[in-house]
Amino acid sequence: MRLVQILIPEGRRAAALDVLDDEGIDYAVFDETGRGEFEALVQFPVPESGVEPVLERLADAGIREESYTIVLATETVVSTRLPALQAKFAGFRISREELVARALDMAPENSTFFAFIVLSTAIATTGLLLNSAATIIGAMVVAPLMGPAISASVGTVLDDSTLAYRGVLLQITGLLVAIATSAVIGAIVQGTILVPPGLDVESIPEVAERTSPTFLSLFLALGSGMAGAISVIRNVGSALVGVAIAVALIPPAATSGLGIAWGDLNVALAAAVLVLVNLLAINLSALVLLWIAGYRPTEAAQAARARSSLLVRIAVLVVAIGVLSVVLALVTYSSFQVALFESQTTDELETFFREEFPRELDFIEANVEYDPTDILLGNPAEVNVLVGRPANYEPPPNIADRVDRRLTRATGRSVVVRVGFVTEQRTGEVDVIDNSNALSTEPAFPTTDTRRLASSDCRSRMTASPRTLTNCDETRVGLLTTDATSG
Repeated sequence: MRLVQILIPEGRRAAALDVLDDEGIDYAVFDETGRGEFEALVQFPVPESGVEPVLERLADAGIREESYTIVLATETVVSTRLPALQAKFAGFRISREELVARALDMAPENSTFFAFIVLSTAIATTGLLLNSAATIIGAMVVAPLMGPAISASVGTVLDDSTLAYRGVLLQITGLLVAIATSAVIGAIVQGTILVPPGLDVESIPEVAERTSPTFLSLFLALGSGMAGAISVIRNVGSALVGVAIAVALIPPAATSGLGIAWGDLNVALAAAVLVLVNLLAINLSALVLLWIAGYRPTEAAQAARARSSLLVRIAVLVVAIGVLSVVLALVTYSSFQVALFESQTTDELETFFREEFPRELDFIEANVEYDPTDILLGNPAEVNVLVGRPANYEPPPNIADRVDRRLTRATGRSVVVRVGFVTEQRTGEVDVIDNSNALSTEPAFPTTDTRRLASSDCRSRMTASPRTLTNCDETRVGLLTTDATSG
């Protein structure tokens, strides 16, 4: 419910009250004793969906923008006359005038906007480097990006070029400032004790998550834009929806900045593509939803111009998203192929060692070095296999080539296989005298902690490639003795 107060210009009192009487709205009139330009103050309650049609009728009666119209949100209204009024003005959206006022309020002054952009980016960058999702979410509460996105859409549908231009400008410059801020922070901390030496930012899960954008990222952005428009139209939950919009923009922008700081072009470009896709999708969904909600300029000429501008912008946004969606499609396809290859590789290795060496060798684990970029560039997959063997068994020298041929045949992809062996000590292979008064025979391994030796030696031998085979000593005891490479 809204309480509307209007200062009525000289000579317009009767016409204004006739409109209110015709609409069946109760009102109170007070004589104006000010400078003489207005003859009365009228105030009346009306549902929020009724503000726009009532003000349009009053404008036709001569109560235009040169007078004062104040729309106040009411806390509580108690009256048995409300149901009839609410039935007459059924609906949920706020008026066009309130929409403009909210859009202006949500896009703060430049100094405030950029201060919050820098602060939210600094927090998000810290969260990325710490791999802390909670910290990243906290940064989103501070980010002020919902206001410019809604302002640009509102300005477009209502033919307010000033509002639309400022909204677009704040979005673009805000994200550029976010990327620059993250790059500066990354460059500063890179050579300090705040991050591990030789850190590869792409190895941080929160960073890697934003360097492989898929179609799911597009759905997030479209949903965020629609939620932002609905929250403004219905006047509910704008703060929470602002977090969703910021999630789609600030973390990828910070990731792109870290890629620049670390000189990692792949991270910088992939995250920048995600930022751009999300920005376009948010604006597209907000534009469409505001137009569907029925917001139009009051003048016919303005309405026609707004419709033309809207169609042009929607076409540009759709084409841009379509072009970038090619990148999303490639990443989505290649990510699926990588996951499929890893699953097939594990299954084939388990089957291979179970069928070919049921008693002699135990398949422990496999580490696959294969990413979407390798799929797109046609690079071979690197498969590092760790196998357990008894101390008295010498594995065939061509085992890596046999695994290579099997994986190539099963997956249809070129692979490079590297096999490492860990000697095992199995139950029953060493005789132990069970006598409380006698000493046991000398163990097959030295009394040194062989598990620790196996772990250290295994890792030192199997880390020639960038990724390390881990957990190789969890279930096996022994020393890494040999390895074999396909080819």
